Amino acid sequence: MKATIGLAFAGLVSVVGLAQPFTPGYVDPSPVLAAAAAEIGEANLRCITFSGTGYAGAVGQAFESAPNVDWPRIDTLANYTRSINFETRTIKEEFDRKPGLNPASWKYGLGWQDGTPTQKNAHQTFIVNGNDGWHIDGMGAPPVRMSPEDVERGQLEIWMNPHGFVKAARLPGANPKAVWRWELGEMGRDGPTTIPQKVHVVTITVGKYRIDATINQQNQIQRIHTMVAEPALGDFNYEHESTNQQPFGNVKWPTAWHSHQGWDDNYGFDNVSAGHNAFGGTFAKVEPNVCPDSVAVPESVRRTPYAAPAVTVDTLAPGVFLLGGGPANSIGVEFKDFMAVFEAPTSEARSLAVIEELVRRVPNKPIRYLVNSHQHFDHIGGIRTYLHIGATIVTQRKNINFLNRDVLNYRPRTVAPDMVSLWPPTELAEGYNYESFNERYVITDGTRSMHVFYVQPLRHVEGMAMAYLPADRILIQANLFDTHEAPTASPTQAMTTLYRTMKTLNLDVATLAPVHGRPVPLSTFMKAMGSAAKDCPTSGSGGSVVWQPCK
Repeated sequence: MKATIGLAFAGLVSVVGLAQPFTPGYVDPSPVLAAAAAEIGEANLRCITFSGTGYAGAVGQAFESAPNVDWPRIDTLANYTRSINFETRTIKEEFDRKPGLNPASWKYGLGWQDGTPTQKNAHQTFIVNGNDGWHIDGMGAPPVRMSPEDVERGQLEIWMNPHGFVKAARLPGANPKAVWRWELGEMGRDGPTTIPQKVHVVTITVGKYRIDATINQQNQIQRIHTMVAEPALGDFNYEHESTNQQPFGNVKWPTAWHSHQGWDDNYGFDNVSAGHNAFGGTFAKVEPNVCPDSVAVPESVRRTPYAAPAVTVDTLAPGVFLLGGGPANSIGVEFKDFMAVFEAPTSEARSLAVIEELVRRVPNKPIRYLVNSHQHFDHIGGIRTYLHIGATIVTQRKNINFLNRDVLNYRPRTVAPDMVSLWPPTELAEGYNYESFNERYVITDGTRSMHVFYVQPLRHVEGMAMAYLPADRILIQANLFDTHEAPTASPTQAMTTLYRTMKTLNLDVATLAPVHGRPVPLSTFMKAMGSAAKDCPTSGSGGSVVWQPCK
Protein backbone atom coordinates (compact mmCIF):
# COMPACT_ATOMS: atom_id res chain seq x y z
CA MET A 1 0.00 0.00 0.00
CA LYS A 2 2.77 2.45 0.91
CA ALA A 3 4.50 1.81 -2.42
CA THR A 4 1.28 2.40 -4.36
CA ILE A 5 0.58 5.64 -2.55
CA GLY A 6 4.15 6.80 -2.92
CA LEU A 7 4.06 6.17 -6.69
CA ALA A 8 0.78 8.06 -6.97
CA PHE A 9 2.23 11.13 -5.31
CA ALA A 10 5.57 10.79 -7.06
CA GLY A 11 3.81 10.84 -10.42
CA LEU A 12 1.73 13.80 -9.38
CA VAL A 13 4.55 15.94 -8.09
CA SER A 14 7.35 14.99 -10.47
CA VAL A 15 6.02 17.46 -13.04
CA VAL A 16 5.97 20.16 -10.37
CA GLY A 17 9.52 19.24 -9.41
CA LEU A 18 10.77 19.58 -13.01
CA ALA A 19 9.07 22.94 -13.49
CA GLN A 20 9.96 24.31 -10.05
CA PRO A 21 13.22 23.04 -8.50
CA PHE A 22 13.05 23.02 -4.71
CA THR A 23 14.62 26.20 -3.38
CA PRO A 24 15.95 26.48 0.19
CA GLY A 25 13.16 26.13 2.70
CA TYR A 26 11.00 23.98 0.39
CA VAL A 27 10.90 20.18 0.17
CA ASP A 28 9.38 17.58 -2.08
CA PRO A 29 5.72 17.15 -0.99
CA SER A 30 5.43 13.67 -2.51
CA PRO A 31 7.07 11.58 0.25
CA VAL A 32 5.48 13.75 2.94
CA LEU A 33 1.99 13.12 1.57
CA ALA A 34 2.73 9.45 0.91
CA ALA A 35 3.79 8.94 4.53
CA ALA A 36 0.71 10.75 5.81
CA ALA A 37 -1.54 8.64 3.55
CA ALA A 38 0.07 5.41 4.79
CA GLU A 39 -0.24 6.46 8.45
CA ILE A 40 -4.02 6.85 8.25
CA GLY A 41 -4.83 4.15 5.68
CA GLU A 42 -6.17 6.77 3.28
CA ALA A 43 -6.33 4.37 0.33
CA ASN A 44 -8.81 2.20 2.22
CA LEU A 45 -11.41 4.92 2.71
CA ARG A 46 -13.96 6.12 0.17
CA CYS A 47 -16.52 7.54 2.65
CA ILE A 48 -17.03 7.81 6.39
CA THR A 49 -19.66 8.43 9.06
CA PHE A 50 -18.79 9.57 12.58
CA SER A 51 -20.96 10.69 15.48
CA GLY A 52 -21.00 11.87 19.09
CA THR A 53 -21.69 15.11 20.97
CA GLY A 54 -20.48 18.51 19.84
CA TYR A 55 -20.80 22.19 20.63
CA ALA A 56 -21.88 25.12 18.49
CA GLY A 57 -20.15 28.50 18.73
CA ALA A 58 -21.78 31.52 17.08
CA VAL A 59 -19.05 33.39 15.21
CA GLY A 60 -19.42 37.16 15.36
CA GLN A 61 -22.03 37.14 18.13
CA ALA A 62 -19.78 37.87 21.12
CA PHE A 63 -21.05 40.13 23.90
CA GLU A 64 -17.98 42.33 23.55
CA SER A 65 -15.05 42.64 21.18
CA ALA A 66 -12.52 41.08 23.53
CA PRO A 67 -9.43 39.07 22.60
CA ASN A 68 -8.86 35.40 23.34
CA VAL A 69 -12.43 34.33 23.96
CA ASP A 70 -14.50 31.49 22.60
CA TRP A 71 -17.46 32.42 20.48
CA PRO A 72 -20.70 32.14 22.48
CA ARG A 73 -21.73 28.51 22.79
CA ILE A 74 -25.45 28.68 22.12
CA ASP A 75 -26.17 25.03 22.85
CA THR A 76 -24.80 21.52 22.53
CA LEU A 77 -25.15 19.50 19.35
CA ALA A 78 -26.62 16.25 20.66
CA ASN A 79 -26.70 13.10 18.50
CA TYR A 80 -24.32 14.75 16.08
CA THR A 81 -23.57 12.72 12.93
CA ARG A 82 -21.47 13.70 9.94
CA SER A 83 -21.18 11.61 6.78
CA ILE A 84 -18.74 12.39 3.96
CA ASN A 85 -18.47 10.66 0.60
CA PHE A 86 -15.17 11.65 -1.00
CA GLU A 87 -16.06 10.05 -4.33
CA THR A 88 -19.41 11.79 -4.84
CA ARG A 89 -18.25 14.93 -2.96
CA THR A 90 -21.26 15.04 -0.70
CA ILE A 91 -21.54 15.81 3.00
CA LYS A 92 -24.44 15.45 5.41
CA GLU A 93 -24.67 16.68 9.01
CA GLU A 94 -27.46 15.94 11.48
CA PHE A 95 -27.87 16.89 15.14
CA ASP A 96 -30.40 17.83 17.80
CA ARG A 97 -30.38 21.30 19.36
CA LYS A 98 -32.81 23.21 21.53
CA PRO A 99 -35.27 25.04 19.23
CA GLY A 100 -36.01 28.74 19.45
CA LEU A 101 -32.47 29.84 20.23
CA ASN A 102 -31.01 30.06 16.74
CA PRO A 103 -31.80 31.01 13.16
CA ALA A 104 -33.00 27.85 11.43
CA SER A 105 -30.44 28.31 8.64
CA TRP A 106 -27.47 28.40 11.05
CA LYS A 107 -25.37 25.28 11.48
CA TYR A 108 -22.53 26.46 13.75
CA GLY A 109 -19.61 28.85 13.46
CA LEU A 110 -19.85 31.29 10.59
CA GLY A 111 -23.20 32.00 8.98
CA TRP A 112 -25.26 33.33 11.89
CA GLN A 113 -27.87 35.68 10.43
CA ASP A 114 -30.45 37.34 12.63
CA GLY A 115 -33.76 38.11 10.96
CA THR A 116 -34.09 34.75 9.23
CA PRO A 117 -36.73 32.27 10.43
CA THR A 118 -36.02 30.94 13.90
CA GLN A 119 -35.29 27.25 14.40
CA LYS A 120 -38.60 25.56 15.25
CA ASN A 121 -37.62 21.91 15.72
CA ALA A 122 -34.89 20.10 17.60
CA HIS A 123 -33.62 17.91 14.76
CA GLN A 124 -31.53 19.72 12.14
CA THR A 125 -30.11 18.47 8.84
CA PHE A 126 -27.61 20.19 6.52
CA ILE A 127 -26.57 18.66 3.18
CA VAL A 128 -24.20 19.78 0.42
CA ASN A 129 -24.10 17.99 -2.92
CA GLY A 130 -21.86 19.69 -5.48
CA ASN A 131 -22.97 23.29 -5.90
CA ASP A 132 -26.29 22.69 -4.14
CA GLY A 133 -26.90 22.83 -0.42
CA TRP A 134 -30.01 22.78 1.74
CA HIS A 135 -31.11 22.49 5.36
CA ILE A 136 -34.15 20.85 6.93
CA ASP A 137 -35.72 22.15 10.14
CA GLY A 138 -37.22 19.01 11.71
CA MET A 139 -38.04 15.55 10.41
CA GLY A 140 -39.76 15.60 7.04
CA ALA A 141 -39.83 19.40 6.78
CA PRO A 142 -39.39 20.99 3.36
CA PRO A 143 -35.76 21.62 2.34
CA VAL A 144 -34.55 25.23 2.25
CA ARG A 145 -31.69 26.28 -0.01
CA MET A 146 -28.46 27.36 1.68
CA SER A 147 -26.64 30.58 0.86
CA PRO A 148 -23.72 30.29 -1.59
CA GLU A 149 -21.31 31.04 1.27
CA ASP A 150 -22.67 28.16 3.35
CA VAL A 151 -22.43 25.83 0.35
CA GLU A 152 -18.80 26.80 -0.22
CA ARG A 153 -17.92 26.09 3.40
CA GLY A 154 -19.71 22.74 3.14
CA GLN A 155 -17.59 21.89 0.11
CA LEU A 156 -14.46 22.84 2.06
CA GLU A 157 -15.43 20.50 4.90
CA ILE A 158 -15.18 17.52 2.56
CA TRP A 159 -11.44 18.13 2.23
CA MET A 160 -10.57 19.66 5.62
CA ASN A 161 -9.90 16.38 7.41
CA PRO A 162 -6.82 14.14 7.18
CA HIS A 163 -8.14 11.74 4.54
CA GLY A 164 -9.90 14.44 2.59
CA PHE A 165 -6.76 16.58 2.43
CA VAL A 166 -4.65 13.75 1.05
CA LYS A 167 -7.32 12.94 -1.55
CA ALA A 168 -7.66 16.63 -2.49
CA ALA A 169 -3.89 16.82 -3.04
CA ARG A 170 -4.37 14.50 -6.05
CA LEU A 171 -7.08 16.60 -7.68
CA PRO A 172 -6.25 18.48 -10.89
CA GLY A 173 -4.80 21.89 -10.08
CA ALA A 174 -4.00 21.03 -6.45
CA ASN A 175 -0.29 21.78 -7.08
CA PRO A 176 1.06 20.64 -3.69
CA LYS A 177 3.97 22.54 -2.14
CA ALA A 178 5.77 21.70 1.10
CA VAL A 179 7.92 23.54 3.61
CA TRP A 180 9.35 22.61 7.01
CA ARG A 181 9.74 24.40 10.33
CA TRP A 182 10.24 23.72 14.05
CA GLU A 183 7.26 24.11 16.36
CA LEU A 184 6.96 24.09 20.12
CA GLY A 185 3.35 23.03 19.80
CA GLU A 186 0.15 24.65 20.99
CA MET A 187 -0.27 25.28 24.69
CA GLY A 188 -3.92 24.25 24.86
CA ARG A 189 -3.49 21.16 22.69
CA ASP A 190 -0.02 19.87 23.49
CA GLY A 191 0.58 21.09 27.03
CA PRO A 192 3.90 22.61 28.13
CA THR A 193 6.64 21.75 25.64
CA THR A 194 10.35 22.61 25.72
CA ILE A 195 11.82 20.78 22.73
CA PRO A 196 10.81 21.98 19.26
CA GLN A 197 9.49 19.36 16.88
CA LYS A 198 10.20 19.46 13.18
CA VAL A 199 6.98 19.49 11.16
CA HIS A 200 6.09 19.76 7.50
CA VAL A 201 3.41 22.04 6.10
CA VAL A 202 1.88 21.02 2.77
CA THR A 203 -0.23 23.50 0.82
CA ILE A 204 -2.72 22.65 -1.92
CA THR A 205 -5.21 24.65 -3.98
CA VAL A 206 -8.86 23.60 -4.06
CA GLY A 207 -10.92 25.94 -6.22
CA LYS A 208 -10.24 29.46 -4.97
CA TYR A 209 -8.99 28.25 -1.59
CA ARG A 210 -5.42 27.66 -0.48
CA ILE A 211 -5.47 24.91 2.15
CA ASP A 212 -2.48 23.85 4.21
CA ALA A 213 -1.92 20.89 6.53
CA THR A 214 0.61 20.62 9.34
CA ILE A 215 2.08 17.11 9.52
CA ASN A 216 3.97 16.04 12.62
CA GLN A 217 6.85 13.59 13.09
CA GLN A 218 4.39 10.70 13.44
CA ASN A 219 3.18 11.54 9.90
CA GLN A 220 -0.17 12.60 11.34
CA ILE A 221 -2.06 15.60 9.96
CA GLN A 222 -2.82 17.55 13.12
CA ARG A 223 -4.00 20.90 11.73
CA ILE A 224 -5.70 21.91 8.48
CA HIS A 225 -6.05 25.60 7.74
CA THR A 226 -7.41 27.98 5.12
CA MET A 227 -8.79 31.51 4.88
CA VAL A 228 -12.42 32.22 3.99
CA ALA A 229 -14.22 35.48 3.26
CA GLU A 230 -16.09 37.09 6.15
CA PRO A 231 -17.81 40.34 5.08
CA ALA A 232 -16.88 42.33 8.20
CA LEU A 233 -13.28 41.19 8.67
CA GLY A 234 -12.25 40.03 5.20
CA ASP A 235 -9.76 37.15 5.07
CA PHE A 236 -10.81 35.06 8.06
CA ASN A 237 -8.89 32.24 9.70
CA TYR A 238 -10.67 28.88 9.33
CA GLU A 239 -8.92 25.81 10.69
CA HIS A 240 -9.56 22.38 12.16
CA GLU A 241 -7.48 20.49 14.65
CA SER A 242 -8.08 16.75 14.81
CA THR A 243 -6.49 14.78 17.61
CA ASN A 244 -6.67 11.35 19.26
CA GLN A 245 -6.39 9.51 15.95
CA GLN A 246 -7.56 5.95 16.55
CA PRO A 247 -7.56 2.81 14.36
CA PHE A 248 -10.91 1.63 13.03
CA GLY A 249 -10.10 -1.49 11.06
CA ASN A 250 -7.49 -0.54 8.48
CA VAL A 251 -8.23 3.19 8.78
CA LYS A 252 -7.17 5.77 11.36
CA TRP A 253 -9.60 8.59 12.11
CA PRO A 254 -9.54 11.36 14.77
CA THR A 255 -12.21 11.22 17.47
CA ALA A 256 -11.59 14.67 18.99
CA TRP A 257 -12.18 17.83 16.95
CA HIS A 258 -12.18 21.53 17.38
CA SER A 259 -12.47 24.26 14.82
CA HIS A 260 -11.03 27.75 15.10
CA GLN A 261 -12.89 30.38 13.17
CA GLY A 262 -10.96 33.56 13.86
CA TRP A 263 -7.49 33.65 15.35
CA ASP A 264 -6.68 31.64 18.46
CA ASP A 265 -3.93 34.01 19.52
CA ASN A 266 -3.61 35.76 22.86
CA TYR A 267 -1.08 38.19 21.47
CA GLY A 268 -2.40 39.07 18.04
CA PHE A 269 -1.94 42.78 18.61
CA ASP A 270 -3.04 43.61 15.08
CA ASN A 271 -6.52 42.43 16.06
CA VAL A 272 -8.82 43.55 18.84
CA SER A 273 -10.95 40.46 18.38
CA ALA A 274 -9.44 36.98 18.68
CA GLY A 275 -12.54 34.83 19.03
CA HIS A 276 -11.84 31.26 18.13
CA ASN A 277 -13.48 27.91 19.04
CA ALA A 278 -16.54 27.67 16.81
CA PHE A 279 -17.16 23.93 16.64
CA GLY A 280 -15.85 20.79 18.23
CA GLY A 281 -16.60 17.76 20.30
CA THR A 282 -15.91 14.10 20.86
CA PHE A 283 -17.06 11.83 18.04
CA ALA A 284 -16.03 8.36 19.16
CA LYS A 285 -18.36 6.31 16.96
CA VAL A 286 -16.56 6.02 13.63
CA GLU A 287 -17.83 3.91 10.71
CA PRO A 288 -15.40 3.73 7.78
CA ASN A 289 -16.99 3.27 4.36
CA VAL A 290 -20.50 3.91 5.67
CA CYS A 291 -21.65 6.48 3.15
CA PRO A 292 -24.24 9.25 3.54
CA ASP A 293 -27.73 8.48 2.32
CA SER A 294 -30.55 10.73 1.11
CA VAL A 295 -28.24 13.31 -0.47
CA ALA A 296 -29.94 13.62 -3.85
CA VAL A 297 -30.73 17.27 -4.56
CA PRO A 298 -34.48 17.82 -3.95
CA GLU A 299 -36.42 19.02 -6.96
CA SER A 300 -37.64 22.05 -5.02
CA VAL A 301 -34.03 23.09 -4.44
CA ARG A 302 -33.12 22.56 -8.10
CA ARG A 303 -36.06 24.70 -9.21
CA THR A 304 -35.23 27.63 -6.92
CA PRO A 305 -31.64 28.75 -7.42
CA TYR A 306 -30.34 31.16 -4.81
CA ALA A 307 -30.85 34.83 -5.58
CA ALA A 308 -30.05 37.80 -3.38
CA PRO A 309 -33.32 39.39 -2.20
CA ALA A 310 -34.32 42.58 -3.98
CA VAL A 311 -34.50 45.82 -2.01
CA THR A 312 -38.02 46.79 -1.02
CA VAL A 313 -38.91 50.29 0.18
CA ASP A 314 -41.53 51.43 2.68
CA THR A 315 -41.99 55.14 3.32
CA LEU A 316 -42.46 55.52 7.09
CA ALA A 317 -42.71 59.32 6.96
CA PRO A 318 -41.77 61.99 4.41
CA GLY A 319 -38.07 61.39 3.78
CA VAL A 320 -37.86 58.28 6.00
CA PHE A 321 -37.42 55.00 4.12
CA LEU A 322 -37.25 51.45 5.43
CA LEU A 323 -35.19 49.42 2.95
CA GLY A 324 -36.06 45.76 3.40
CA GLY A 325 -36.36 42.59 1.38
CA GLY A 326 -33.64 40.68 3.22
CA PRO A 327 -33.11 39.33 6.71
CA ALA A 328 -32.15 42.81 7.93
CA ASN A 329 -33.35 46.30 7.10
CA SER A 330 -31.57 49.61 6.71
CA ILE A 331 -33.43 52.87 7.41
CA GLY A 332 -32.62 55.94 5.31
CA VAL A 333 -33.41 59.43 6.61
CA GLU A 334 -33.39 62.51 4.37
CA PHE A 335 -32.11 65.81 5.70
CA LYS A 336 -31.96 69.20 3.96
CA ASP A 337 -28.56 68.69 2.32
CA PHE A 338 -27.65 65.08 3.05
CA MET A 339 -28.85 61.58 3.97
CA ALA A 340 -28.22 59.39 7.00
CA VAL A 341 -28.61 55.60 7.11
CA PHE A 342 -29.17 53.40 10.15
CA GLU A 343 -27.44 50.01 9.84
CA ALA A 344 -25.32 48.36 7.15
CA PRO A 345 -26.08 44.66 7.62
CA THR A 346 -25.17 41.43 5.86
CA SER A 347 -22.64 42.28 3.15
CA GLU A 348 -21.21 44.78 0.71
CA ALA A 349 -23.50 43.52 -2.07
CA ARG A 350 -26.56 44.19 0.09
CA SER A 351 -25.36 47.64 1.12
CA LEU A 352 -24.52 48.62 -2.47
CA ALA A 353 -28.06 47.70 -3.51
CA VAL A 354 -29.50 49.78 -0.64
CA ILE A 355 -27.26 52.74 -1.48
CA GLU A 356 -28.23 52.65 -5.15
CA GLU A 357 -31.92 52.62 -4.23
CA LEU A 358 -31.48 55.60 -1.91
CA VAL A 359 -29.52 57.53 -4.54
CA ARG A 360 -32.25 56.83 -7.07
CA ARG A 361 -34.95 58.13 -4.71
CA VAL A 362 -33.01 61.06 -3.31
CA PRO A 363 -30.50 62.18 -5.95
CA ASN A 364 -27.85 64.82 -5.35
CA LYS A 365 -27.75 64.36 -1.58
CA PRO A 366 -24.69 62.52 -0.25
CA ILE A 367 -25.09 59.83 2.37
CA ARG A 368 -23.20 61.70 5.06
CA TYR A 369 -23.67 59.37 8.04
CA LEU A 370 -23.99 55.64 8.69
CA VAL A 371 -25.29 54.87 12.19
CA ASN A 372 -24.25 51.44 13.49
CA SER A 373 -26.41 49.70 16.12
CA HIS A 374 -23.75 47.29 17.45
CA GLN A 375 -20.70 45.25 16.50
CA HIS A 376 -22.13 41.79 15.71
CA PHE A 377 -20.81 40.63 12.36
CA ASP A 378 -24.21 40.29 10.67
CA HIS A 379 -24.85 43.98 11.46
CA ILE A 380 -21.55 45.35 10.14
CA GLY A 381 -21.05 43.31 6.96
CA GLY A 382 -21.63 46.42 4.83
CA ILE A 383 -20.10 49.06 7.07
CA ARG A 384 -16.97 49.38 4.92
CA THR A 385 -19.20 50.03 1.91
CA TYR A 386 -20.42 53.28 3.48
CA LEU A 387 -16.85 54.21 4.33
CA HIS A 388 -16.04 53.66 0.64
CA ILE A 389 -18.70 56.13 -0.52
CA GLY A 390 -17.54 58.77 1.98
CA ALA A 391 -19.96 58.40 4.87
CA THR A 392 -18.95 59.00 8.50
CA ILE A 393 -19.48 55.96 10.72
CA VAL A 394 -21.35 56.75 13.96
CA THR A 395 -21.11 54.11 16.70
CA GLN A 396 -21.12 53.81 20.48
CA ARG A 397 -17.65 54.20 22.00
CA LYS A 398 -17.44 50.56 23.14
CA ASN A 399 -17.35 49.50 19.46
CA ILE A 400 -14.88 51.97 17.99
CA ASN A 401 -11.62 50.25 18.93
CA PHE A 402 -12.75 47.00 17.33
CA LEU A 403 -14.18 48.68 14.22
CA ASN A 404 -11.21 50.97 13.73
CA ARG A 405 -8.59 48.24 14.13
CA ASP A 406 -10.23 45.13 12.71
CA VAL A 407 -12.80 46.35 10.20
CA LEU A 408 -12.06 49.87 8.92
CA ASN A 409 -8.53 49.11 7.77
CA TYR A 410 -6.25 48.80 4.73
CA ARG A 411 -5.61 45.07 5.01
CA PRO A 412 -5.69 43.24 1.67
CA ARG A 413 -8.66 40.96 1.12
CA THR A 414 -7.49 38.11 -1.08
CA VAL A 415 -10.44 35.69 -0.97
CA ALA A 416 -13.17 38.23 -1.79
CA PRO A 417 -11.81 41.76 -2.35
CA ASP A 418 -14.26 44.54 -1.51
CA MET A 419 -14.49 48.19 -2.60
CA VAL A 420 -12.23 49.53 0.14
CA SER A 421 -9.49 46.96 -0.49
CA LEU A 422 -9.62 47.51 -4.25
CA TRP A 423 -9.90 51.31 -4.14
CA PRO A 424 -8.70 52.36 -0.68
CA PRO A 425 -9.42 55.96 0.30
CA THR A 426 -6.40 58.13 1.04
CA GLU A 427 -7.47 58.40 4.67
CA LEU A 428 -9.38 55.43 5.96
CA ALA A 429 -9.77 56.25 9.64
CA GLU A 430 -8.20 59.66 10.11
CA GLY A 431 -10.75 60.83 12.66
CA TYR A 432 -13.44 62.47 10.58
CA ASN A 433 -14.32 59.11 9.00
CA TYR A 434 -15.99 57.98 12.23
CA GLU A 435 -17.61 59.45 15.30
CA SER A 436 -17.97 57.61 18.60
CA PHE A 437 -20.28 58.72 21.38
CA ASN A 438 -20.96 57.78 24.97
CA GLU A 439 -24.62 58.45 25.81
CA ARG A 440 -26.09 60.51 22.96
CA TYR A 441 -25.27 61.77 19.47
CA VAL A 442 -27.43 64.12 17.40
CA ILE A 443 -27.49 64.46 13.61
CA THR A 444 -29.44 67.53 12.51
CA ASP A 445 -29.87 70.08 9.75
CA GLY A 446 -31.65 72.56 12.02
CA THR A 447 -35.07 71.20 11.05
CA ARG A 448 -35.01 67.39 11.28
CA SER A 449 -33.01 65.68 14.02
CA MET A 450 -31.90 62.11 14.57
CA HIS A 451 -31.02 61.37 18.19
CA VAL A 452 -28.79 58.34 18.67
CA PHE A 453 -28.90 56.86 22.19
CA TYR A 454 -26.80 54.28 24.01
CA VAL A 455 -28.88 51.36 25.29
CA GLN A 456 -27.66 49.79 28.54
CA PRO A 457 -27.32 47.28 30.04
CA LEU A 458 -28.05 44.45 27.62
CA ARG A 459 -27.11 40.77 27.76
CA HIS A 460 -27.18 40.47 23.96
CA VAL A 461 -24.22 42.76 23.32
CA GLU A 462 -22.47 45.80 24.74
CA GLY A 463 -22.29 49.05 22.81
CA MET A 464 -25.89 48.93 21.54
CA ALA A 465 -27.38 52.08 19.99
CA MET A 466 -30.85 53.06 18.80
CA ALA A 467 -32.05 56.14 16.91
CA TYR A 468 -35.06 58.39 17.47
CA LEU A 469 -36.71 60.82 15.07
CA PRO A 470 -38.72 63.14 17.37
CA ALA A 471 -40.59 65.01 14.61
CA ASP A 472 -41.77 61.73 13.11
CA ARG A 473 -42.12 59.86 16.42
CA ILE A 474 -40.16 56.92 14.95
CA LEU A 475 -37.79 54.77 17.02
CA ILE A 476 -35.24 52.74 15.03
CA GLN A 477 -33.72 49.72 16.79
CA ALA A 478 -32.00 46.38 16.26
CA ASN A 479 -32.46 43.16 18.24
CA LEU A 480 -34.43 44.89 21.00
CA PHE A 481 -37.83 44.02 19.52
CA ASP A 482 -37.59 41.79 16.44
CA THR A 483 -41.03 41.88 14.89
CA HIS A 484 -40.34 39.01 12.45
CA GLU A 485 -40.63 36.63 15.41
CA ALA A 486 -43.93 35.59 16.93
CA PRO A 487 -44.79 37.33 20.23
CA THR A 488 -43.14 35.64 23.18
CA ALA A 489 -45.03 34.33 26.18
CA SER A 490 -43.22 36.86 28.35
CA PRO A 491 -41.06 39.88 27.52
CA THR A 492 -37.43 39.17 26.71
CA GLN A 493 -34.64 40.93 28.55
CA ALA A 494 -34.00 43.02 25.43
CA MET A 495 -37.66 44.11 25.29
CA THR A 496 -37.58 45.06 28.96
CA THR A 497 -34.44 47.11 28.35
CA LEU A 498 -36.06 48.89 25.42
CA TYR A 499 -39.14 49.65 27.49
CA ARG A 500 -37.07 51.00 30.37
CA THR A 501 -34.93 53.11 28.02
CA MET A 502 -37.93 54.69 26.29
CA LYS A 503 -39.43 55.49 29.66
CA THR A 504 -36.20 56.90 31.10
CA LEU A 505 -35.66 59.13 28.07
CA ASN A 506 -39.36 60.07 28.03
CA LEU A 507 -39.63 59.34 24.32
CA ASP A 508 -42.86 59.99 22.45
CA VAL A 509 -42.93 57.01 20.07
CA ALA A 510 -45.63 56.19 17.55
CA THR A 511 -43.76 53.66 15.38
CA LEU A 512 -41.04 51.11 16.05
CA ALA A 513 -38.87 50.57 12.96
CA PRO A 514 -36.85 47.37 13.48
CA VAL A 515 -33.77 46.17 11.66
CA HIS A 516 -35.37 42.71 11.78
CA GLY A 517 -39.02 42.62 10.77
CA ARG A 518 -41.77 45.01 9.79
CA PRO A 519 -42.46 48.39 11.40
CA VAL A 520 -45.19 48.28 14.04
CA PRO A 521 -47.10 50.82 16.13
CA LEU A 522 -45.96 51.26 19.72
CA SER A 523 -49.19 49.63 20.85
CA THR A 524 -47.97 46.31 19.42
CA PHE A 525 -44.87 46.50 21.58
CA MET A 526 -46.83 47.51 24.69
CA LYS A 527 -49.18 44.57 24.14
CA ALA A 528 -46.18 42.23 23.90
CA MET A 529 -44.84 43.67 27.17
CA GLY A 530 -48.16 42.85 28.87
CA SER A 531 -48.30 43.23 32.62
CA ALA A 532 -44.53 43.81 32.75
CA ALA A 533 -45.20 47.34 31.51
CA LYS A 534 -46.27 49.24 34.61
CA ASP A 535 -46.34 52.66 32.90
CA CYS A 536 -47.67 53.71 29.51
CA PRO A 537 -47.03 56.85 27.45
CA THR A 538 -49.80 59.45 27.37
CA SER A 539 -49.95 62.86 25.74
CA GLY A 540 -49.05 65.76 27.99
CA SER A 541 -49.30 69.50 27.55
CA GLY A 542 -47.61 71.20 24.62
CA GLY A 543 -47.30 67.96 22.66
CA SER A 544 -45.03 66.33 25.25
CA VAL A 545 -45.40 62.76 26.48
CA VAL A 546 -45.82 61.57 30.05
CA TRP A 547 -45.32 57.98 31.21
CA GLN A 548 -48.06 57.17 33.70
CA PRO A 549 -49.45 53.97 35.26
CA CYS A 550 -51.15 51.91 32.59
CA LYS A 551 -54.93 51.72 32.72
